[in-house]
Amino acid sequence: MPGVEGKIDMAARRQVTNKLQGQYRKAAKADKSKILDRVVATTGMGRSTARRMLSGPRLADPAEQVDGRSLRPRSFSDDARALLEHVWFLMGMPCGKYLVVMLGTWLPLLDSAGDLNKPYATEQARGELLAMSAATVDRYLKPVRDRMRIKGVSTTKPSPLLRNSITIRTCADEAPDRPGVIEADTVAHCGPTLVGEFARTLTMTDVVTGWTENCSVRNNAAKWILAGVEALTGRFPFPMVVFDSDCGGEFINHEVAGWLQDRDISQTRSRPYRKNDQAHVESKNNHVVRKHAFYWRYDTDAELTLLNELWELVSLRLNFFTPTKKPVGYTTTGDGRKKRIYDAPATPWQRVKDSNIVDSQNLSEIEGRIEGINPADLTRRINAVQMQLLDLAQAKTEALVAARHVDLEALQPSINRLTKT
Repeated sequence: MPGVEGKIDMAARRQVTNKLQGQYRKAAKADKSKILDRVVATTGMGRSTARRMLSGPRLADPAEQVDGRSLRPRSFSDDARALLEHVWFLMGMPCGKYLVVMLGTWLPLLDSAGDLNKPYATEQARGELLAMSAATVDRYLKPVRDRMRIKGVSTTKPSPLLRNSITIRTCADEAPDRPGVIEADTVAHCGPTLVGEFARTLTMTDVVTGWTENCSVRNNAAKWILAGVEALTGRFPFPMVVFDSDCGGEFINHEVAGWLQDRDISQTRSRPYRKNDQAHVESKNNHVVRKHAFYWRYDTDAELTLLNELWELVSLRLNFFTPTKKPVGYTTTGDGRKKRIYDAPATPWQRVKDSNIVDSQNLSEIEGRIEGINPADLTRRINAVQMQLLDLAQAKTEALVAARHVDLEALQPSINRLTKT
């Protein structure tokens, strides 16, 4: 049997067999064998499959039929799909349900800043983009998003100190209705190994508004974590009332507990190994930290400085320009299943204003943080910092990866995306 030169898709196989069916049926036995050899070598099919397709009834060409259904005309043009991907990158790659809400705010800002001066950004393409549903957006972006999924390493070590004296807060507790209940967690920038000293990023997010702040510290020693907590607390537009963390020793210690007590801030913790107790901040570990800082190893002062520069930019885009949804209850479907209900997407800044927790003077001061800012410029500056981090950390991380035979191939699509943006 001749060697297979390569496989082609089913549509092409169908075209080949349809073209040769008449010749195959009229051929003598020896000639049929030669035709089979050609089909197998061209399509990569098995010999019995090729024989069945050549001798069976004619199959419809792909242009006529696909899986027994007539082809439907495409609803959106190539220009609209190219514009969608361009805008999605500038927005920071949100999901479809958030993107369709963001378009009303972002498109005028992008247009006025010249970010839509692209050949494909025609009036028709913009109209098609605005007409896309969230499901359509997610379907078109799925191939790009799937290539960017990567995983990391957990470094949380439960602390025996003070743990029994700190109140447990679980996912089953009644949800707060006023801003100020803040969850905290850390992410290790260790690359493929936990050996040695490396940077940690502290994330704090408000349960009610979704307002999120980040900062990176030298390591997870109590003095660095406390310095980070103190710095981030001042960035929230409202006072912290409850500080909720996991059971890690970086949070459950006398330094952090004493600092919180001095400021009359309650301290709570989650149950060990129950990430759902801190669902809000746990989601930010991937959605914010890993999405922007990736999985490289950062262990130098230069990298630490760049990380903190990155988080200042991410904070502006995330809190003022990126909407999120909040679960508000449950309903029952027609077949009796329980289903989550979410509110309308809104930015953390919109939720802060709706809560009426900040007076008018402070509202004006906070709004001044984004006065005259083009969100696309934030994205470009974020990407520029990411490229600097890449230049500093890629070589040493890959050396560690090679030494430990770890596969970080999933990082490459994110790097390619940065270089094209």
